[in-house]
Amino acid sequence: VQLVESGGGLVQTGGSLRLSCTVSGNTYSINRMGWYRQAPGEQRDMVATITPSGRTNYADSAKGRFTISRTNANNTVHLQLNSLRPEDTAVYYCMYIYFGRSYIHWGQGTQITVSS
Repeated sequence: VQLVESGGGLVQTGGSLRLSCTVSGNTYSINRMGWYRQAPGEQRDMVATITPSGRTNYADSAKGRFTISRTNANNTVHLQLNSLRPEDTAVYYCMYIYFGRSYIHWGQGTQITVSS
């Protein structure tokens, strides 16, 4: 299974970015997909997740600013990040879980840096 992330970078406060993540290989019965983030010295926290039916879950810090979407046909998940703040600076990790399993599969991470 291969998980490829893209879309991180450097942006000014108030700017926008779009992250994408595609899972290929053994993609049968992938359940939740989503994004977590980890700032230096901090734990890895959930940003947003989405189920195959489109049910979403957002961290409070992401509500109203970030939008997660998913294309089941090619196992791709996107995260649109708007109104970015310096506190959004972190490594963002794509993740997925299979149905009936609790193990989280992680991507390699992509850096987002928001300058003030």
